Amino acid sequence: MLEVAGLVVRYDRVPALDGVDLRVGDGEVVCVLGPSGGGKSTLLRTVAGLEAPAEGAIAWDGRDLRDVPPHLRRFGLMFQDHALFPHRDVAGNVGFGLRMQGIDAPTIRARTDELLTLVGLPGFADRPVRSLSGGEQQRVALARALAPNPRLLMLDEPLGALDRALRERLVDELRAIFLRRERAVLLVTHDHEEAFALADRVVVLRDGRVEQDADAATVWARPATAFVAGFLGYNVTTAFGSQIAVRPEGLTLTPDGSAPTDAPAGAVAVTVVDRTFRRDHFRVRVRTAAGEVLDVAFREPDLPAAGTPGHLALDPAAAVPLPA
Repeated sequence: MLEVAGLVVRYDRVPALDGVDLRVGDGEVVCVLGPSGGGKSTLLRTVAGLEAPAEGAIAWDGRDLRDVPPHLRRFGLMFQDHALFPHRDVAGNVGFGLRMQGIDAPTIRARTDELLTLVGLPGFADRPVRSLSGGEQQRVALARALAPNPRLLMLDEPLGALDRALRERLVDELRAIFLRRERAVLLVTHDHEEAFALADRVVVLRDGRVEQDADAATVWARPATAFVAGFLGYNVTTAFGSQIAVRPEGLTLTPDGSAPTDAPAGAVAVTVVDRTFRRDHFRVRVRTAAGEVLDVAFREPDLPAAGTPGHLALDPAAAVPLPA
């Protein structure tokens, strides 16, 4: 099990990580989620031994890793840009770490073929990496990270450079690989869908500090802070009293004059600001009299135009209380 305690990393006296605590259990997939520049990649590089912490401890199964060099930690790291060797073929890339360990050639070839089958690239061993698509290069990089049989697999924005359709397909394949290999996985991403599809537990990182650390379902349904809620697409509002988070689907907009009855009890007067199409519904943006701007999921056929007055009602079951 990986244990990180009180980790601090500074660049020119500015903290990139500021007291980070983290745990990854055996067979657990933990995703560090957060905006760009929040310290996610620095965390991976520090755990891998590529960055030196100013403070804090990194341990595996209770053993302090501070003085253990990267190649002896038995951690596999897949970089964001894949970092494949362009002058080598696929087999040369996948087997690189094994050659560095002094493994014999027949064993390397057998292991390479096994991993290429695992990642869906059987028969690709002799192909030059320059000839591969982005998705194929991503799979080769994953196979290379898995080749030395690391006890911890770390992935830095593994699908960030791929188009949406390919990302959605590879998310399912990655999850299946994680389940079959039964190893600890630590990945970082800024993509919500990727994080919650892959992770058992999600750690939200902001400006080098942990905002929330919980199982994926809890983080998604019960964000702990206003930042986490906003980052996950919730509205954060005091329009209905105390500060809450509510998804656009938890609000109902009734344009004035569209219904014969009076506005629901507790509804808030708003004005439509804008509207955008979101796959299976429209997202209508409204402004309250106090100046708050909120997003509402709207599925009615008649979209209200910008400037239309209306009333906004809250589904109490959708409200998540937030600390003041």
